[in-house]
Amino acid sequence: MIKHESIETNAGLLIALTLIVISIGGLVEIVPLFFINDTVEKVEGVRPYSALELRGRDIYQREGCYLCHSQMVRPFRDEMLRYGHYSLAAESKYDHPFQWGSKRTGPDLARVGGKYSNEWHVAHLVRPTAVVPQSVMPNYPWLLETELNYSDVQDRMRALKMTGVPYSETQQEYEANVTTFGADIAGRLDILRAEETLMQQALTYNYDGQRARITEMDALIAYLQVLGTMVDFSRYDEGYFTQFR
Repeated sequence: MIKHESIETNAGLLIALTLIVISIGGLVEIVPLFFINDTVEKVEGVRPYSALELRGRDIYQREGCYLCHSQMVRPFRDEMLRYGHYSLAAESKYDHPFQWGSKRTGPDLARVGGKYSNEWHVAHLVRPTAVVPQSVMPNYPWLLETELNYSDVQDRMRALKMTGVPYSETQQEYEANVTTFGADIAGRLDILRAEETLMQQALTYNYDGQRARITEMDALIAYLQVLGTMVDFSRYDEGYFTQFR
């Protein structure tokens, strides 16, 4: 039997055994993937973010929200009782980068969409302790005061299009999105109409309560309100998702 001391004092042997262990672990993880047709669940409703939601996601990342909030409900009973159905890979297929994470100074936000009103989000972001007295989250009052810069939103959408997100620039791409997502959503995914649809969504839903202007608060709340709302889980039996594991 090889003693630990013999392994630890012999660099060559330690490297060889380490490579063997890593190889075995890698094979255990990689080989099963060759026997699975698809690891992304086939569900309806998942779509790319609209121009306003996309800018909100950019602000979410800029402000470091992901450092305290995860967006991944794990398949454990306690998490599902608190947050809802566990997260699917399909829900993040248009996220670049995804926001899963494991750090939870604050609660997971994967299913926060529709859980609170727009007014609650405004109050919470301006001064979190106003609605959650025990919160350690910092204040973000400038979001309500800063007008949203969306002059480069088309370039942002084009960059994501290069990664495979189906934003459209041609009539053919637009028609394909109409078939896949419906006319209303396809319009919001049209790069050439990005500024128009962004303004339309912000004014229609008035996320920040100020109709006179479009603020960064509008964009961030638009993003938060869509999280976890795209898939109607009542349409699927629990056993349906096991085939993709």
